[in-house]
Amino acid sequence: MNCYRMTKQIAVVFMSLLAMIVLGSAAQALAEPTVVQLTQVPCQFLESENGVDHGYRSKSITDCEAINAQSGEKRLRAAKTIVLKPGSYIFRVTNKNVPYELGFWLRGAGLVARATLPSVSGGGLTTGKTQDYAIELTPGEYVYSCPLNPTPDYKLVVK
Repeated sequence: MNCYRMTKQIAVVFMSLLAMIVLGSAAQALAEPTVVQLTQVPCQFLESENGVDHGYRSKSITDCEAINAQSGEKRLRAAKTIVLKPGSYIFRVTNKNVPYELGFWLRGAGLVARATLPSVSGGGLTTGKTQDYAIELTPGEYVYSCPLNPTPDYKLVVK
């Protein structure tokens, strides 16, 4: 009888420890940020334009400004809007074959939203480099682009 009680207590302790491990792992998994992968090629983000690489060539910002003046609005109308839930995100941005330094800028759409919604930005994306931009997104409408590799202002909605 004494041995039975001890075995039962050990089983209860074991199950409690197992539950803490499983719940702790689930809680940690929930806290992990979601990664959104974006790839920049000259004058555009590939994923935003439904994976279509338009094959633009650019040696400088002015090349992209001219390209976007001709095709930017049309491409933006056909672009994919990213829809996310509120939470922690890492935007993992890669410079694929753009021969100059790039950046990334995610901000609220419009003046009021730009002032009230969270934003993230940074540069340093040389050719072939990938960089992470971490942000806690709240509900609202956002845009993202690269001011150094002028791209359209692609849409992102958090709801």
